[in-house]
Amino acid sequence: MEFLVASAIGILTAGGLYLMLRLRTFPVILGISLLTYAVNVFLFASGRLTTAAPPILRDGISLYADPLPQALVLTAIVISFGMTAVVVMIGLGAFLGSDDDHVDDQAALDDDPAEGAS
Repeated sequence: MEFLVASAIGILTAGGLYLMLRLRTFPVILGISLLTYAVNVFLFASGRLTTAAPPILRDGISLYADPLPQALVLTAIVISFGMTAVVVMIGLGAFLGSDDDHVDDQAALDDDPAEGAS
């Protein structure tokens, strides 16, 4: 089970990094979301991967799940949803303002009049 979770974290991280290196706004947003999911799974797995174990310690129970990573992941999900909404709105505003969704500013550098003077 640990190998499966570690593989999922690796695949999510690789996909997120690949999408973040694209030159369009929407793939970059998806890449950030995939990296967020990878970090959430990593945080969740840091609390020991157990099945059918209660998150609260009771009398007579020796195996329990750590509730702290679960609370951290729940908080991270809420924060990442809000930040994704903010980034989508910024990207949408940039697209509507310039009719282009390129992430880099190479077009702005190519049209620089000071560069052509030398």
